[in-house]
Amino acid sequence: MKDKISVLISEDKIQARLKEMGKQISEDYKGKRIHALGILKGCYVFMADLLRYIDPSIEVSCDFLTISSYGDQTKSSGVVKLLTDLTIPIDHKDILVVEDIVDTGKTMKYLLDNLNTRSPKSVKVCTFLDKPSRREVEVPTDYIGFEIPNQFVVGYGMDAAQIYRNLPYLGVMEEGE
Repeated sequence: MKDKISVLISEDKIQARLKEMGKQISEDYKGKRIHALGILKGCYVFMADLLRYIDPSIEVSCDFLTISSYGDQTKSSGVVKLLTDLTIPIDHKDILVVEDIVDTGKTMKYLLDNLNTRSPKSVKVCTFLDKPSRREVEVPTDYIGFEIPNQFVVGYGMDAAQIYRNLPYLGVMEEGE
């Protein structure tokens, strides 16, 4: 590993918070079905762990889409691109958008505008991380794992140029020599 990575949020803290979030989501969706929409690639670790904390009596279906505004950069380009669309119609479904991080809000606004044209029954946003100090566009965040400062983070599904997604914790990357 060329870069030095310091732990921002430990694996144990992440799992404890996800357990709390799963309990809250289970209470909010009691008696309903959830159609979870994961925003790839960053959400996959978070989504897999979170869904296992949702009460098994709640029916959960999943789909994924790929949106990008970062590419291999450490800052958003501001240009949002839909790279891969959903494979299942979402009309009349209770949608839980599962995102790794809400930063400027532009990507989430684009996504929510797009989803709302497809006639869902409801749409809620669940994000692992929230960076409110970077917000340029206000968007709803119904479930937030952690609020973090304006730092570039890696691990737990998030990357730097497609690496470090496999770290079990959330870290801050410091440039190596």
